[in-house]
Amino acid sequence: MSLRSVLGSAAGAALLLLAAAPGATASAAPYETVTVDPAGSIAPDGTVTLSGTYRCLGNSGAAFVSSSVSQGDPSVRHGIGGTRAVCDGMEHAWQNSGKPSSDPVAPGAARVEATVMELSSGGGLPLPRFHAVRDQDVTLTES
Repeated sequence: MSLRSVLGSAAGAALLLLAAAPGATASAAPYETVTVDPAGSIAPDGTVTLSGTYRCLGNSGAAFVSSSVSQGDPSVRHGIGGTRAVCDGMEHAWQNSGKPSSDPVAPGAARVEATVMELSSGGGLPLPRFHAVRDQDVTLTES
């Protein structure tokens, strides 16, 4: 698999770079935020929908809100979509939907991580710049 095909999707790129950049949350400015709504939903086909708000400033590259969910084993996280972010200093709503590829998610308690991340190219290879990260307990309900 080529690097180009791995980075082909915005959500995939965000999750790949998030996993590859431990400790990157330290660079987020205090006025840049992301929230996660306390409840998410699961459709009959297993699609999970998560939402919240974000605020970020000054992106020079493509910016995204990515999200993941885990239940039970915290080391197993399922990527749940990605949304294009506008970093203009204003608060915006985000909503991501996705179907876990393995081990379906069930109604009940879950842990969600949401990240506002920008891919900025400062000399070739796009590098991640993390604007905000939030890790929060939520309740998933059937929709």
